[in-house]
Amino acid sequence: MKWSWKIGTFAGIPVYLHATFLLLLGWIALSHWMQSQSLFMTLTGVAFTSTLFVSVVLHEYGHALMARRYGIATRDITLLPIGGVARLERIPEKPNQELWVALAGPAVNVVLAALLGAYLLLTGHFEPVRQMGLTHGIFLERLLLANLFLVGFNLIPAFPMDGGRVLRALLAKRMDYARATRTAASIGQGLALVFGFLGLFTNPFLVFIALFVWIGAAQEAALVETKSAFVRDAMISDFRTLSPRDELSAAVKLVLGGWQQDFPVVEQGRVVGMLLRSDMVATLANGEVHSFVDETMRRDFPVASPKEPLQSVFTRLHEAEATTVPVVESGKLVGVITPENMTEYMLIRAALDNAKKKSTGRIEMESFNLRGSELMAEQHRGQR
Repeated sequence: MKWSWKIGTFAGIPVYLHATFLLLLGWIALSHWMQSQSLFMTLTGVAFTSTLFVSVVLHEYGHALMARRYGIATRDITLLPIGGVARLERIPEKPNQELWVALAGPAVNVVLAALLGAYLLLTGHFEPVRQMGLTHGIFLERLLLANLFLVGFNLIPAFPMDGGRVLRALLAKRMDYARATRTAASIGQGLALVFGFLGLFTNPFLVFIALFVWIGAAQEAALVETKSAFVRDAMISDFRTLSPRDELSAAVKLVLGGWQQDFPVVEQGRVVGMLLRSDMVATLANGEVHSFVDETMRRDFPVASPKEPLQSVFTRLHEAEATTVPVVESGKLVGVITPENMTEYMLIRAALDNAKKKSTGRIEMESFNLRGSELMAEQHRGQR
């Protein structure tokens, strides 16, 4: 992830700190200073937030280590202002596996809260919860309550929280995976509407949570749909290519004359590079108008096969920060694929699926009405 710094590797999993996390610490420090005008209280607030995020990291390690038990590796863990993100290589395919991986994170917070509670009970340091606040109260008791909040928040049955994955795992025991995901996503988006409505009249932060849940549910549903779709279904077969010895002016004409932004560079029937629009514009801005394509093209680029799932290509595009991927079969360039085209394909597919369901519903209703008419006619003949 961009703007992230590696802070260490633990249990073989790299941990990164995103730059925006420092903004959170800055905001915490400023809030405490404005409220207390005390350097000690300000440092205490920053220390509390940092300690809380240690709990968040342990939460993510709960997911990662449970996934490792099922042979699923974790690429890395990144700390963001909204929490932690553990990037698993793949989603557990069996419902029970996803259930335990999803529950492992909140379970870590339950254990931490129990340990903190036991310590506070043994030392007699508990104080009434009503006397606690965001900026005051016993440090460890506030940490205990924060861990309990993490458990409750993460078990909300909506993506991208753990509760959404728990719900999908339970539903997947009774229906196919794609349908379970759609159902769980719909429930999550329903909750997002409730949060958003309540947030308008109570706490504006609920509106932010509602938006977060709505987008997360939509992304999860779209991601699962790509599992059953392949590159050949969504790739663009009408495309333009360039030669390494073409001037950039040739690429400019193609960009201005059509839809294409990035171009495979082909030499003797083989893809040897990718000319990206961003690189071309940067070169032109430097005044190198007559430079050749091979001076600007990228030689390190991802390649897709028409037979592989869209999901794997989507992941590769994200990791390589690419905008266009050439599709190669038996060494021959057969198409290109972009995130925009994948999105358009999934939208059209969803629309066709909905139309099919409506059509099936009409056919079933017509069949039902026909059977009802036949029964009524038979009954009428019997009465006669």
